[in-house]
Amino acid sequence: MKSLYAGPVFEMAREQFHVIADHLGIPQDDRDRLLYPKRAIVVSCPIHMDDGRQRVFVGYRVQHHLTLGPAKGGTRFAANVDIGEIAALAIWMSWKCALADLPYGGGKGGVAVDPHALSMRELENLSRRYMQEMIPFVGPRVDVMAPDMGTNEQVMAWFMDTYSMYQGITVPEIVTGKPVGTGGTLGRREATGHGVAFLSFRALEALDINPVGATAIVQGFGNVGTHAALGLAARGVKLVGVSDHTVAYHDPRGLEVRALVDHVEKNGVLLGWSSEAVIDPRSLLEQPCDVLAPCAVERVIDADVARRLNCRVIAEGANGPTTPEADRVLAERNDGIFVIPDILCNAGGVVVSYFEWVQDLQQYFWSKEEVMDRLERALDRSWSMVVARAKRDGVSNRTAAMAIGVERVRKAKQARGLFP
Repeated sequence: MKSLYAGPVFEMAREQFHVIADHLGIPQDDRDRLLYPKRAIVVSCPIHMDDGRQRVFVGYRVQHHLTLGPAKGGTRFAANVDIGEIAALAIWMSWKCALADLPYGGGKGGVAVDPHALSMRELENLSRRYMQEMIPFVGPRVDVMAPDMGTNEQVMAWFMDTYSMYQGITVPEIVTGKPVGTGGTLGRREATGHGVAFLSFRALEALDINPVGATAIVQGFGNVGTHAALGLAARGVKLVGVSDHTVAYHDPRGLEVRALVDHVEKNGVLLGWSSEAVIDPRSLLEQPCDVLAPCAVERVIDADVARRLNCRVIAEGANGPTTPEADRVLAERNDGIFVIPDILCNAGGVVVSYFEWVQDLQQYFWSKEEVMDRLERALDRSWSMVVARAKRDGVSNRTAAMAIGVERVRKAKQARGLFP
């Protein structure tokens, strides 16, 4: 089994887990059951292409554990998806859900495809085929999907419709992140980015930095990065740098967030917004700022980048953006960079996904104000626990956050026992 899960992202998740297991004193013979996924599914997804050809795409779904409730996690469409990456993301989701005290285990799925290379019809065909192949393994009480990189509300609507047609009834609670008109919740689209901004303000407050006039750099300008930038700007933070997979911009005088968002809504990418503020994407991370928010992909802050960081707060909007080697460098620097770890910082999405699932099960829907108020209170609870634990034990925020999550999963497994 251990040879099945490979690659740098899974090795990162494994290393992080063993650091926490050492910290908590978890015996060696208890570790494999906590770390390795309960179930991993690989499926072929054959579809008709627009030109009449048939193509087969490979799809994955990993359910890390079902001890606390159904698995919960996004489904990403990306060309470089593999089973090791999906397993690592499912593991991180487990600790994230446990930290937020949600009744979920971690799940994650994906299809190895560049969604931008597909027509809308081909994307629908692939989305529906992927869900069709997953039907024997998912359900509202088994595994609840959500959007991730390369997927969106429309893909979730296709997932929900495909599952519902199979059941013969409408089952909106099979996925979250759906359009509001099909059982989605108000506030879900902006939830993750809103949470990144909200917790960034908590960190600035802890460091006694006034957000009005503070500066921020946001790497990644998809759904999370966009709403993080908007949320930061709404409180007076000046955006001095931004990037996506096409281009990076930097201007110490500040960038107009609304103009950037409008450009991306019209053109799909940041490229073409300006020819004057272009900067190398890697060096963008090293520019001076108060808040650095990596909101793109894993492993962007490695040891070399960590040595050159010039920020006060790292707000991890992405999953796994900081490598374990970089964490060690940050600890050695001892200059007070405040890290909001990913399983806390980007938990807004899964918290509001939980709210959506609850509303679908009850068939009773809340106002946006109620959703956002509940979200902020949930994030505040997790924030307070992490900061208090880090201070009590003299450890990093990441160690504190993961320790809380791993402890909760372990205690639940111990209470339930091992069957048979």
